[in-house]
Amino acid sequence: MKDFKQIANTLRKDIIKMTHGAKSGHPGGSLSACEILTALYFKEMRIDPNNPKWEERDRFVLSKGHATPVLYAALSERGFFSKEELTRFRKIDSILQGHPDMKGIPGVDMSTGSLGQGLAVANGMALSAKLDNKDYRVYALIGDGEIQEGIIWEAAMLAAHYKLDNLTVFMDHNGLQIDGHNEDVMNVEPVNKKFEAFGWNVLVIDGHDFEQIFDALEKSKSTKDKPTLIIAKTVKGKGVSFMENQANWHGTAPNAEQAQKAFAELGGEM
Repeated sequence: MKDFKQIANTLRKDIIKMTHGAKSGHPGGSLSACEILTALYFKEMRIDPNNPKWEERDRFVLSKGHATPVLYAALSERGFFSKEELTRFRKIDSILQGHPDMKGIPGVDMSTGSLGQGLAVANGMALSAKLDNKDYRVYALIGDGEIQEGIIWEAAMLAAHYKLDNLTVFMDHNGLQIDGHNEDVMNVEPVNKKFEAFGWNVLVIDGHDFEQIFDALEKSKSTKDKPTLIIAKTVKGKGVSFMENQANWHGTAPNAEQAQKAFAELGGEM
């Protein structure tokens, strides 16, 4: 069996290297989602790095599109493109820009960045699979600050109405957004009851516990006639002590000293 914890740790190191090298990016909400993307890309999803546009593949939509460091780290580690490309993150001539580009990056199923829109797109993919009698599944990752967007609730209503049980959505619930704590900016609770009221199957888990993540994914696949929301309780900046639970690391890149310190905690040197 793959060492999922080791893979997640590798993604964290890549996130630090990428954001430090670019002197920009979003490390906080990328670090909080490493276990989720590890579970999806290294066990759960039916994908082929040698055939990124394979029609029968499972789809993934990074609705919180600014968290590209974790997506790019996962894609490169999975073999969709060379890890050397990560060193060019956010450079003017790189395919790896600050938000994902489905036309330029192998393995990216949707260009995102305008918050809230990713869930609506994931709905379309899931509905398309139903209409075409395809058995691929659609996965999406949304942010807890992102659900302050009204389009999220329109999409939630549609997914339930069309019984999109081939749709599984993770919410990276780290409690922080760029301006501070969710409840101070715009309270989103109770998230579970709100989505349940919209007709969703809702599961609440520790988003850093692989056993809980895989169990939730199995439950989502066995649920019929309802989309599933997995509320993953996470820590923003997870794995780097001085970044954990700090809103200022939402969109701030580490300097050389900070990057070295982060690497020391993650194991190894830059």
